[in-house]
Amino acid sequence: MNTIPVKNMKGEDAGEYALPGGVLEFEKGEHAVYEAVVAHLAAKRSGTASTKGKGAVAGSGDKPWRQKGTGRARAGYSQSPVWRGGAVAFGPHPRDYRKPLNKKTARLAFRRAFSDKTASGQVLVLESFVLDKPRTRLVYECLKRLNATAGALLVMDSLDDSVVKAARNIPDLEITTARELNTYVLLRAPVVIVVRAAMQDLERRLKPIDRRRTAG
Repeated sequence: MNTIPVKNMKGEDAGEYALPGGVLEFEKGEHAVYEAVVAHLAAKRSGTASTKGKGAVAGSGDKPWRQKGTGRARAGYSQSPVWRGGAVAFGPHPRDYRKPLNKKTARLAFRRAFSDKTASGQVLVLESFVLDKPRTRLVYECLKRLNATAGALLVMDSLDDSVVKAARNIPDLEITTARELNTYVLLRAPVVIVVRAAMQDLERRLKPIDRRRTAG
């Protein structure tokens, strides 16, 4: 399936958009999609959780009581993790959760995710998306005509202030550009609406990398 249905803002059919050959991928890339999603979610983790070890807890170096003769268990210092107000044993410390993902894998994951969305009929091309006024009602009516009120991703060539202002009150609508679109955002969208002007940038990202080197 190398064509995507085209609609206008009234929800009327406006033909089909033909994708260049070789941009869709169905034979491989499932694991690449998994790796891309894991890397994206890992990068979102702040990694700021921190606990104090015994060296960071304030307290004296003296023994709380003598070693023998009190009937109590032996204690060497007041910063012990077993005591209230003491240190935390094996607690978390600030760390970076990001996972490496090379460009080839990321590109393959994006191609496979977009291919699956296209094959399942969840992608459509919109002739244009222009608002006379930044009104939420206008955006919602357009989504209603496109059967995308249950959730949609609008992919534009560049962010229009009037569109962003009008759409920010619609909780199930997400807006991005073709250059900033990633695999995770693409996968979670029930319907992907791509403005025709953004298709050129999107096709550039969907083309497989040609690593053949010419001799000389």
